[in-house]
Amino acid sequence: MLTKKGKYGLKALVDLARLGPGETAFVTEIATRNDIPKKFLDTILLELRNTGILRSKKGPNGGYSLSKPATEIMIGQVIRALDGPLAPIRCASRTAFEACDDCNDPVGCQVRLSMTEVRDAIATILDNMTLAQFVSKDRTKTVEEALIAGE
Repeated sequence: MLTKKGKYGLKALVDLARLGPGETAFVTEIATRNDIPKKFLDTILLELRNTGILRSKKGPNGGYSLSKPATEIMIGQVIRALDGPLAPIRCASRTAFEACDDCNDPVGCQVRLSMTEVRDAIATILDNMTLAQFVSKDRTKTVEEALIAGE
């Protein structure tokens, strides 16, 4: 499941991807535009900068910007940077495998095998979706959105 940290990070990246070439934004501006607590966003943006997804510049003309074009930033990379592995459970992770305490047969465990398929499906989508694609998603109401809105 995507944490608030991951969600806020994605919202901030969408905000930054919509800036013009060479433009930057201060944390306060991003936080205000996206209703994200500034202190939490400070931490998130620092992590994204430390992983090379963002760059920052100090001073009156400073702020944050993408370190490379949005077409080169993969959503799977962003989520892993902020939330860790994409697998729904640790034993289904490729990068952070951890056997369950209550499992006697990790190789044949049906829960692990099924969750590995879920992890693979999630990774296939997120590792092939760029930030540019994420930003340009069609805003036509989906069935789920209509249900949420009570329509």
